[in-house]
Amino acid sequence: MAAIDFNKIAEDFKATNWQDPGSWTAIPKSVVLIAILVALPVAGYFGLWQGQLDELEQGKQQEVKHKDDYLNKKKQAVNLDLHKQQLREIDTQFGALLKQLPNKSQMDALLVDINQAGLGRGLQFELFKPAAQEIVRDFYAELPITVRLIGVYHDMGAFASDVGQLSRIVTLNDVGIDAGKDGSLIMDVTARTFRYLDEEELAAQRKTAAGAKKGAKK
Repeated sequence: MAAIDFNKIAEDFKATNWQDPGSWTAIPKSVVLIAILVALPVAGYFGLWQGQLDELEQGKQQEVKHKDDYLNKKKQAVNLDLHKQQLREIDTQFGALLKQLPNKSQMDALLVDINQAGLGRGLQFELFKPAAQEIVRDFYAELPITVRLIGVYHDMGAFASDVGQLSRIVTLNDVGIDAGKDGSLIMDVTARTFRYLDEEELAAQRKTAAGAKKGAKK
C-alpha cells in the first residue's frame, strides 16, 4: 500500500482556487464531498428531525398518561357498585348517629335525664348550669353544662356509666374530684350535650356563610 503524502495534500489545498471548483484536484473535491455528506444529515437532524423527534417523545408521554387515565377510570367503573354500597352504608350510619342527637324541643327532656341520672344514684347537685349560649357547628349545636356533684366515689362512677348509656349523646369532660366533708367527694365536670340544627337554622347558617364568602371576594 502506497504511503499517504500529507505534504502533497497540503500543497494541493494551498494551491486550490476555492472560487473556481472546476480547477480543483481530486483531493479537495473528495474532502468537500465528504463534508457535504456529513453536513446534510446533521443539518437535517437539527432543522427537521429534531422537531419531529421531540413531537414523538411528547406523543409517547401523552400515550402513557392516557393509558394511566384509562386504567384509573376502568378501576372506578369496576368498583362503582362497591362505592355506591359504601355510600349507602355511610348514609345509614350517619342517619343513625343523627337520631342520637335531640332536636331543639327535646333538649329540655335530655337535661332532665342527666339530672335524674345523678339523683337516681343518690348524688346531690350543688350546681347544674347550662351555658347561656350554644356553640353552633356545621349541622349541630353543642351545649356545655357546668355540673358539681357531691357524693361517694362509687355513685359518681355509676352516674358516669348511666350518662354514657343514655339514648342521646352526652359526654363528660374536664372531670375533677376533690375531697368534701364527712368523707364525701365533690366532682366538677362539664357535660356536653348535642342537638342537630333544624332546617330553618341550617338555612340561616348557609345564608350567613354565603354572605361572608361574598364579602371576602370584594
